[in-house]
Amino acid sequence: MHSIPTYLVVGAGFSGAVLARELAESLPVRIVVVDQRDHVAGNSHTVRDPRSGVMIHAFGPHIFNTDSERVWKYVNAFGTFRPFVNRVKARTARGIFSFPINLHTINQFFGTTFDPSAAREFVAGLGDPTITVPANFEEQALKSVGRELYEAFLRGYTQKMWGCDPRELPASILRRLPIRFNYDDNYYEKRWQGIPEDGYTAIVARILDHPRIELRLGQRAGRDASGYDHVFFTGPLDAYFDHALGRLGYRTVAFERIDAGGDFQGTALINYTQPDVPWTRIHEHKHFAPWETHESTVAFREYSRETRPGDEPYYPKRLHRDVVLLRGYREAAESTRGVSFLGRLGTYRYMDMETVIGEAIAFAADVVARRRDARPPRVFPDSPA
Repeated sequence: MHSIPTYLVVGAGFSGAVLARELAESLPVRIVVVDQRDHVAGNSHTVRDPRSGVMIHAFGPHIFNTDSERVWKYVNAFGTFRPFVNRVKARTARGIFSFPINLHTINQFFGTTFDPSAAREFVAGLGDPTITVPANFEEQALKSVGRELYEAFLRGYTQKMWGCDPRELPASILRRLPIRFNYDDNYYEKRWQGIPEDGYTAIVARILDHPRIELRLGQRAGRDASGYDHVFFTGPLDAYFDHALGRLGYRTVAFERIDAGGDFQGTALINYTQPDVPWTRIHEHKHFAPWETHESTVAFREYSRETRPGDEPYYPKRLHRDVVLLRGYREAAESTRGVSFLGRLGTYRYMDMETVIGEAIAFAADVVARRRDARPPRVFPDSPA
């Protein structure tokens, strides 16, 4: 080992970058951060498009939203976040509507003029009263909004997004989606919402800009951790073990670029809910930076599909088979010395940026506390003490 303790952090996304920065500021250590890509920020990578000048979210839209003042202050210490409200539209067989389902959606869809109280009573009457405890996504939808709204807004999109029948998905997925009985069309309900003026990649680059951090891009790190006092792995948990137990299920996305003059769709995001339309949504990126002006525009059709070897994993499916595999991989990780796993891929959880950052800050603090007591870091952020 080195005379100065040296940590290896695998992955230069938010999880790895925040962890590295917090450890570098709290401990007399050397930290090497490696990433197989040629850029930092992982799937939140942003880049200025040379044709249009538009800031592109290279791996799909990322809107920062949080209720945590600590996390909000943390990211703003590394760059300026401009306010941004995500107003999603849904294109259905009957037209384009506001989404998530809100009072405007209900009145427009049914041709009514309900006030909040009347709309709540009306939607309650649409729900299936025979479903007491929803066992899956479809039952949760039928209980909450009834067959007509489910078919128009949720069933087709969900099938395309997850590549399976909604009856195979847990009810908890839909519980995260609000139904509003007012005219609030903000997709999120968090206190702070915004997008960095200079893009996410600039934010992560500044987080990693510390004299105790050495960044190595375009370099793949395997299981050989020789020369390091500890490894913090933020890549896919199953990949670390060479998929020895099988591959955890993920959905990935592919993009089809659309170049146009002026304005292509008039808003940042439109979901396509019809099952016979192959893409899930179209995002037009200049609308993610309304403070900028561009003569031309660029948009992307987004397609969801199963992750194959070599693909970037996006959304953990966490079906029954995956949960069983995950238990096996966690047991393997717990018996592996000198390695910790964190982040969306390392823990196989769907996590927003705010959750990733908050957990990395807390995990770093725990590492520091344990070092004072001469104890090794935990294997997972949620591991018991």
